[in-house]
Amino acid sequence: MSLNVSAYSIKNPLVAILLFVLLTLGGIYGFMKMKVQQFPDIDLPAVVVTVTLPGAAPSQLENDIAKKIENKLTSIEGVSHIRTTLQTGAATIATEFTLEKDIQEAVDDVRSAVGEVRGDLPAAANDPIITKVSTAGFPVVTYSVAAENMSVEDLSWFVDDTVTKRLSDIPGVSTVSRVGGLQREITVAADPIALSGLKFSISQLSQQIAGIQQDSSGGEAEVGKTTQTIRVLGAVERANELNDLQVAVPTGGTQALGRMAEITDGAADPSSIAKLDGQTVVAFNITRSRGASEVDVMELVDEELAKLTADVGNISIEKVYDRATPIAEDYEASLRMLIEGGLLAVVVVFLFLRNIRATIVAAVALPLSVIPTFLGMYLFGFSLNIISLLALSLVIGVLVDDAIVEVENIIRHLRMGKTPYEAAMEAADEIGLAVVATTFTLIAVFLPTAFMGGIVGQFFRQFGWTAALSIFASLMVARLITPMMAAYILRPEKKHVEKQSAMMKYYLKIVSWTLHHRWLTMGATLVLFVASLALVKLLPTSFIPDNDIDQTRVAIELTPDVSLEDTERVAALASDRILLCLR
Repeated sequence: MSLNVSAYSIKNPLVAILLFVLLTLGGIYGFMKMKVQQFPDIDLPAVVVTVTLPGAAPSQLENDIAKKIENKLTSIEGVSHIRTTLQTGAATIATEFTLEKDIQEAVDDVRSAVGEVRGDLPAAANDPIITKVSTAGFPVVTYSVAAENMSVEDLSWFVDDTVTKRLSDIPGVSTVSRVGGLQREITVAADPIALSGLKFSISQLSQQIAGIQQDSSGGEAEVGKTTQTIRVLGAVERANELNDLQVAVPTGGTQALGRMAEITDGAADPSSIAKLDGQTVVAFNITRSRGASEVDVMELVDEELAKLTADVGNISIEKVYDRATPIAEDYEASLRMLIEGGLLAVVVVFLFLRNIRATIVAAVALPLSVIPTFLGMYLFGFSLNIISLLALSLVIGVLVDDAIVEVENIIRHLRMGKTPYEAAMEAADEIGLAVVATTFTLIAVFLPTAFMGGIVGQFFRQFGWTAALSIFASLMVARLITPMMAAYILRPEKKHVEKQSAMMKYYLKIVSWTLHHRWLTMGATLVLFVASLALVKLLPTSFIPDNDIDQTRVAIELTPDVSLEDTERVAALASDRILLCLR
């Protein structure tokens, strides 16, 4: 088969040229369309259960909710760690699983376990929310907002209303979550004396307000010859209108809510605070959607915030935390290393072949193998991340191997006095089976990593397929393009007398010595092999290597009963210590 393919390409060069022109154009298109990410979008081996019970204290949440769910989750197979966070009104239980655990199976097991204890939870508790942890769920960038003529309440409303609306329309933005600030709260402070005189309990008043203060569907009605939906409007548009809201009282009739309660439109007690350089600010996190690029999202958000700042004019928006810029820098560095590796491979090929035309024929295999690989990656839904670019960097030297073997054999035939056309035809036929066997051996090494299970398999799926696609592309180049180019580009060789260099003579002496001392050579090889295995346990192990970026985040955890003021004081002390260490 290899003879027919190579011979057909030599006899019909236009077919191979058009094929690789199309593959190259497709690869360029795929490269332009692929997203730049740090890691592939994967689901981490963790499941989070969130249960809310409005108004409940952390101690109540621990006894009534957290312990019951934790005891049930410990019976699930593959559980590694369980971490619970208790806040006023909410309990969050994060369950970590071993790397081999299938994430969907873990979600199903957690959902079943929570369902079994749902009946033992307080009746007032809301339904548990079960979510997976994905790499797309972490904040990409954090901004702070400050304005001299705006209060914290106004800044909070500005972020919740204006900023969120403007940024949510950007492609790739998943959520815009505010950090710090104040939450708007309308307080209805009932007068106990007035309620007692009306024989009206606070729970009855609360139920009536909740029932009245809402819009509802009223069905459909025919207006003329068309059908229109009817909506019953019950909610008021402004807080002061609640004073005139008529409430049915047990003594008969109705009474305005303002006569039995004091209504104030203000802010709830702060549950978090954000500070920048010692000044209280309002911040917000940007989270990208699954499949989006951190770099693209940050660039689009920066552009929109620049327009927003110009439109409003009296606000200052500053970038506090940035995870996208290091990703962009790593991506650019990876591409540089990829290009440098390819150029160095070409230089090494020239040093050994000592033939410019032959070097060009072999060097063409690099771009014609790498660029079509981007088309396959795009069709598979991959991204340009540290894993896929690592695969290309690893095999960049391998991609030219098949072409070198072909070119070297063709030159050997040229030195027999054959024409380039004859040498290409015969050499391609002679070496074809070895080239195919070598390529599929490499594919057999890399491709199985794409079928690994668990969380590791989610990482190595893109690694294995990217390496296999590029190696297979190099085989197509070696069997179609390299013989064809050699037949029309190379020139006949003059009578060549093979000379041995001093390095070759020295090398042959070493080979001769090893052949005459086989057992000693085998023994030394075995000792080196065993010693290498013994050194493996001395190497540090980690799932992901440490990332050396110019950003540091410090997390301080206090007991649930600590007030916000105490938390702010401890954070200030920690900040002072850090600044002191940096001086």
